[in-house]
Amino acid sequence: MSYETILVDVVDHVATVTLNRPERMNAFNQLMVDEFSDLWKRVRTDDDIHVVVLRAAGDRAFCTGVDVADGVSLGENIWSAEDPGRGLGPRQNKVWKPVIAAVHGMVAGGAFYWLNECDFIVSADDATFFDPHVSYGMTSALEPIGLARRIPLGEAMRWALMGLDERMSARRAYEIGLVSELVPAADLHARVDAIARIIAAKPAVAVQGTVKSVWDTLDLDRETAQAVGWHFPMRGNPIGTAEVSREGFAKPQWTLR
Repeated sequence: MSYETILVDVVDHVATVTLNRPERMNAFNQLMVDEFSDLWKRVRTDDDIHVVVLRAAGDRAFCTGVDVADGVSLGENIWSAEDPGRGLGPRQNKVWKPVIAAVHGMVAGGAFYWLNECDFIVSADDATFFDPHVSYGMTSALEPIGLARRIPLGEAMRWALMGLDERMSARRAYEIGLVSELVPAADLHARVDAIARIIAAKPAVAVQGTVKSVWDTLDLDRETAQAVGWHFPMRGNPIGTAEVSREGFAKPQWTLR
């Protein structure tokens, strides 16, 4: 997989995807949107890929949103315009393989096109989260709408409305459940790679079924979600158990988090 704005490396069923525009704080342009759209199609259909790790090059930023110099192409007809999230987000591209984000530095605005659709986020202790839209007179909508499904509404609204006047620390992001783990910046990539390899070693059918069941039912009421969710083990478990034998299975040495 050869691209201009991202690097992709697949080893041991883990696809490590690196935003590679550090000179632009890894801000996305139309080319990156197009390349992610193509990447997600490949990830979805390549059964050698079990897990995706999303990270960024450089020391200063994971991503600062859209590149205001290059921009993205919305087309001349506003009714035909398409949100760039349709290209960037794994769930909008029907990817049901785990996506883990490793974030560091500045994590701003449009970066949440990815983060709102990741399964979980591991953060370096130097990360700061902010949304510059309203400070520039722009409505912040899609990012906080997605974020409000991950964290308390008041936190999502504060993040969006404070604009450039306030940044959320990595510690605060951990406290409210936006990120699942904090690590020293120097250890970030190694830690996330280790987590990804643990997940990638598990039966892929069971893992993908688990991811899809949760995301497919996320916005349903509890009773409907339980009814829909029942179909996933009914479909997936016969396949998974037929492929994996418990004979000789050794339980791993668990760790406490």
